[in-house]
Amino acid sequence: MKVLVIGYTHPKYDKRVFRTVQTFAKENEVIYQYLSTKEEDSYTERNITYMPLLYGKIREKKNFSELLKEVSKRQRFDKAVLELIAKSDYDIAYFHHFLPTKPVKAFKIAKKRGKRIIFDIHEYHPENFLKTLSGFSKRIIEKIAWNFFKKQIELSDKLIFVSEETMSDIFEKVEFRKPALVLPNYASLSVEPTEKRKEIVFVGKIQRGISKEKEILRKLNDLEIKFKVIGINSDIFKDIPHEYTSFLPYEQMMMELSKSMFSLISFSTTGNETYKNDIFSLPNKFYDSIAAGTPVIVKNTFVSMVKLVEKYGIGVVIDPSDVEGSVKKILDAFENYEYYRQNVEKCKHLFVWDEEKEGEFLEFVFKD
Repeated sequence: MKVLVIGYTHPKYDKRVFRTVQTFAKENEVIYQYLSTKEEDSYTERNITYMPLLYGKIREKKNFSELLKEVSKRQRFDKAVLELIAKSDYDIAYFHHFLPTKPVKAFKIAKKRGKRIIFDIHEYHPENFLKTLSGFSKRIIEKIAWNFFKKQIELSDKLIFVSEETMSDIFEKVEFRKPALVLPNYASLSVEPTEKRKEIVFVGKIQRGISKEKEILRKLNDLEIKFKVIGINSDIFKDIPHEYTSFLPYEQMMMELSKSMFSLISFSTTGNETYKNDIFSLPNKFYDSIAAGTPVIVKNTFVSMVKLVEKYGIGVVIDPSDVEGSVKKILDAFENYEYYRQNVEKCKHLFVWDEEKEGEFLEFVFKD
């Protein structure tokens, strides 16, 4: 079989996207499109034909002129992606995203050519269009966004979701179902901790709205529980005593993550505690933490993560708005650390990508 993987604006080695490419390439030919920020030639290696499409740096739109330039650039990029879908030789089109300037066009082209379409829904897409809107404009955009999202799902043969909650909520909204598989952001490897420090670690980029979490961390620091940051600009935490480790290659990051007693997973993308891309998220840092043998501290509004934390006893659920209550729960967790450590060790294999999960994924994609 030949598979066209559309990574769209994901970089070449995005963990979720590249995992599908490598998995397909073991026994199939793969054409892999990804975003490039510099001129690159296409090339073939180990069953994979790499097709970089030049976009350049995606910039924040600060004024109308910059917005127009970005739209023009995006239109050119989307046209190149559509040409790839229309002219390439493949049996299966695997979409890791859609084209915002022509949200249904790519699906229609592949469908008209008689190709199987797999849509990997990384996020709850209509929510992305609504997160900064309110009132009448929100209602109009919501209707448009759901119309094309529903059409994308109708044209797809099979769907991939990152969480059960996202899948259920979307199917309820569109009022029909398609063959679907839940494929979380599994860790790539498991780590056996060699030491544990009395500290809490934060991994990856930070979003807005963590003022309450900062207050919790300050109080814990006064009680000699240290805080470490891995892989982001530590200026965000400049008002909190902390150790900073810059971006690390994946294996090194996992080893560093394994040294902390707990991993903090709390953020707010929009400031809205009901934003579905937050509450139904199962981010890499969640799966990586458990795979590194590190129990988690999770904000109570994260429905999908809380469900797993409570099911397996692998961490603590806090309400950041209750600073004193959160501090107490975290202190109690440090006192009873062996309970959480043992639970993580028992179930960490469930959070790691392995041959069994790979086999289930391949069977789902290729089975008629």
